[in-house]
Amino acid sequence: MTSTAATTVRTESRPRTKAKRPWTPSQIVLTLIGLAVSAVFVAPIAAALFTSLKSETEAAEIPPHWLPRHWTGQAWKALFDTGNITNWFVNSLVVSICVTTVVLLVSALAGYGFARTEFRGKSVLMGVVMAGLMVSPAVLGVPLFTTVQQMGMVDTYWGMILPQCAPAAMVYILYKFFQGIPRELEEAAFIDGAGRWRVFFTIVLPLSRPSLAAVGIFTFIASWNNFLWPYMVTNNPDLMTMPNGIATVMNSYGIQWAQLMAGGLMAGLPLIVVFVFFQRQIVAGVAHTGLAGQ
Repeated sequence: MTSTAATTVRTESRPRTKAKRPWTPSQIVLTLIGLAVSAVFVAPIAAALFTSLKSETEAAEIPPHWLPRHWTGQAWKALFDTGNITNWFVNSLVVSICVTTVVLLVSALAGYGFARTEFRGKSVLMGVVMAGLMVSPAVLGVPLFTTVQQMGMVDTYWGMILPQCAPAAMVYILYKFFQGIPRELEEAAFIDGAGRWRVFFTIVLPLSRPSLAAVGIFTFIASWNNFLWPYMVTNNPDLMTMPNGIATVMNSYGIQWAQLMAGGLMAGLPLIVVFVFFQRQIVAGVAHTGLAGQ
């Protein structure tokens, strides 16, 4: 009896393992769809990486093949030898950080002003902001360049930064989010003697961190990838950003496909890092903004 009882106790003390349920057809279909979509996004990056590890002769072969026959880092070495990669990287970083900072400040102030204050001409100004969503940035290239040239900001950091600092979409996103914040929180602060600026910085902005993070990340990515405007406003090689600098190297030496892929990977690496570390903020910002806009 004693041994039987001990065996029973040991059996009952073992953790029960849940039997794995077989996958349902819907789960299998969704998994296959997810793998297919992932392959579509990963394939270009993998192709660029493999091409950058080929020789220029092998990279230009038609039809192309995926894996290099002879692995080499010649393209990466040539890119560093022929281009001022470090300077271009620093320029892109400075421009993108400055643009992101100014956009966050301007968009937050403008969005809060539209959401919480009443003034004459508010609907007209809001209509102007909404009209900005329908105008392509390429259409504004010539008038913006003329204005920058008249202000003497060609071939300067400010000439690259300031024209990118008024995105109507970011103002509208924060405007819709601020509308979703309960007014009771601000009214309670007003009763306690807080002013409008204190309410904005101590109550509204802390509650808006998800949307502010999403706006900042989207702005940083757009500024980093911006090729047209820095290309128009500067001819100084020391002020070129990553997209412009890499394009200049490619034009100087013809189409060197291995170097082109290596440069593209270098230009895209910071964006991949930003997305990996801030993907939660991006998803939370979009989700909160969508809920606020309902």
